[in-house]
Amino acid sequence: MALDKPYTDVPGTIIFDAEQSRKGYWLNQFCMSLMKAENRTRFKANERAYLDEWAMTEEQKQAVLARNLNWCMRTGGNIYFLAKIGATDGLSFQQMAGSMTGMTEEEYRNMMIHGGRSVEGNRVIGENGDAQAQNQPQGAAGQQSRVAGKKA
Repeated sequence: MALDKPYTDVPGTIIFDAEQSRKGYWLNQFCMSLMKAENRTRFKANERAYLDEWAMTEEQKQAVLARNLNWCMRTGGNIYFLAKIGATDGLSFQQMAGSMTGMTEEEYRNMMIHGGRSVEGNRVIGENGDAQAQNQPQGAAGQQSRVAGKKA
């Protein structure tokens, strides 16, 4: 019997539930391995070879290699485990979060200082708030891609 998941209608949100946990088990185990310096060294020396040591799906491996945290989360990654990848790359959590929105670190920081995203237009999928898929990515990157899309 499938569980009712009313939270799947929250725009721009991936809830890390039991299903996501099962899906991302090996991805998250890989991330936790990066807590050890010798594993970080091995990963940075040959990322693909190190990933191939883990029973991750090919899609998960590609998401890690692309450093696409949203993709990693869709394949079961938990942001708190995924933060180990960013730390291995010398990124702050703020830089990582900004990359997930299409914002620069400064744009993301300023948004958070000013209270974060508004709930207006972002309560359910289909509204027109800034977390909605049609308004992604945000920040300068989002503006550039939307302008390019209008020219095409």
